[in-house]
Amino acid sequence: MRAGAEALAGHPSLWPSAATLLAGLVPSGWWRRPPFLPLPDRRWLAFRMETAYGDPAAVPTGEDLVAYLVWQRAERARRQRIGGSARR
Repeated sequence: MRAGAEALAGHPSLWPSAATLLAGLVPSGWWRRPPFLPLPDRRWLAFRMETAYGDPAAVPTGEDLVAYLVWQRAERARRQRIGGSARR
């Protein structure tokens, strides 16, 4: 996580995209279940890491995070240009 934060620090234009991404990872009702922190479900996160990297214990690099956020922002803009929903 530290590598991601350090990589993102050099790209302030991606901060809103990162905040949106983090908000989307937080499960609803997180305050009702231990550990009472807004953390993504571990099983879901392991699944995503396995589908992306082939290893459920993989940790994305800061460069991967920046590349994903750049792609996500461009994709959202493309969908808005063609009249589609930014959320799918």
